[in-house]
Amino acid sequence: MTDIAEVEKILAAAHLARRPARRAAAGERAAWLRSIARGLDAEAGDLADLAHRETALPLPRLRNELVRTAFQARLFADRLEQGTLFETRVDPADPDWPMGARPDIRRGYVPIGPVLVFAASNFPFAFSVAGGDTVSALAAGCPVVVKAHEGHPELSRVTARLVTDRLRDAGAPEGLFGLIEGKQAGVEAVGDRRIRAVGFTGSETGGRALFDLAVSRPDPIPFYGELGSTNPVLVTRAGWAARADEIVTGFADSATLGSGQFCTKPGVVLVPDLGGFLDRLTLPAVGPMLNARIADGFGAALAAVARHPEVETARTGPPTPDAPSAEILTTTAPAVLADPALVTTEIFGPAAVLVEYADAAQALAVLELVAGTLTATVQGAEESDEQAADAIDVLAERAGRIIWNQWPTGVTVSDAQQHGGPWPATTAPVSTSVGTAAALRFARPVAYQNLPAATLPAELRR
Repeated sequence: MTDIAEVEKILAAAHLARRPARRAAAGERAAWLRSIARGLDAEAGDLADLAHRETALPLPRLRNELVRTAFQARLFADRLEQGTLFETRVDPADPDWPMGARPDIRRGYVPIGPVLVFAASNFPFAFSVAGGDTVSALAAGCPVVVKAHEGHPELSRVTARLVTDRLRDAGAPEGLFGLIEGKQAGVEAVGDRRIRAVGFTGSETGGRALFDLAVSRPDPIPFYGELGSTNPVLVTRAGWAARADEIVTGFADSATLGSGQFCTKPGVVLVPDLGGFLDRLTLPAVGPMLNARIADGFGAALAAVARHPEVETARTGPPTPDAPSAEILTTTAPAVLADPALVTTEIFGPAAVLVEYADAAQALAVLELVAGTLTATVQGAEESDEQAADAIDVLAERAGRIIWNQWPTGVTVSDAQQHGGPWPATTAPVSTSVGTAAALRFARPVAYQNLPAATLPAELRR
């Protein structure tokens, strides 16, 4: 655990680094990120082995996650060098502007200041110490303080040393990056005036408590929390008629991937033919949960839904040592309409709820009850599917990403990606935590009016 004196030292260093970081040119920031990416590549074998020992996640998965983590650092570096990471707007002076003479106005972005990042348990690289929040904040020119996740403490320390060394090699300001450990250290940092924004990935309960703390400060700050998500799926009647076997196989793979410990796991599936779905369904064995706390949470959420009088446990996967069995619960659309908790309760682990519906209107009524979610999927027919359009319209009100005939697990890092959604999926539905737009969370717009060119940020001197 990081004691209060050490937390103070790290926060003070981040505060001192804020101005040199803000003044660093785009090319310098890109060099920081490329240096981190090279470090991850160079130490990939040892890092993956250490992550495997601490999390029990399979080595192939961890190696792929490391590739993704280095890739996203390079992608942000590319966009910085290309000048496309942040949008700029320039209104030249115009004496004939219809509402009166217009001054020269140039709108750009400045870093928000030191950012506190809470690492996640389920992605020990991509959403942890050198993950997307860290990379996007550094790209924006912000110092970063990471609160390590207790699920992989040694990996967090090793990765933090790598990041610190690589930033130093790239000529970054001292104090640009720091690591703290322990619940109390995280709470202290959220309340510290030198922290200007928070990125969080974790449970709804923990995220809500920290969110309330961040916004109740004398100087409230942005809190970008990614929380719970049930990621509903609608199997249309036409889709079922055309692609039943493909849909069931894809669902089983997606729902059990990583032992169901993905924030994008399809947790609720609306089906027109429950019997036919179950007849085709084979559940695989799954691996251990990340830690005892997550395993306990999985068991509690599963039991809470399973004991509902209108819910049945329809399928149970094969048991494996030190791991739960995958489970499929079933219910009906009328039961959900009577108790929406059946489709709003996240079961974080290898379980999902199948909801049988009678017609398109009934399915739509169930979708209207879905709470904010990271993703929503429609499994339909490619040729003609009248049911799909209305469903997509309803789901777009509730989800950050709409998927057609694919599955939500596997979130690519790109310019157009949106990983967010209304509450309770996130605390900030207009932002994303994945993709290059994530950097916008940690910068704020500033308009410069009538300034001499020499005093403008470089990207506005045109």
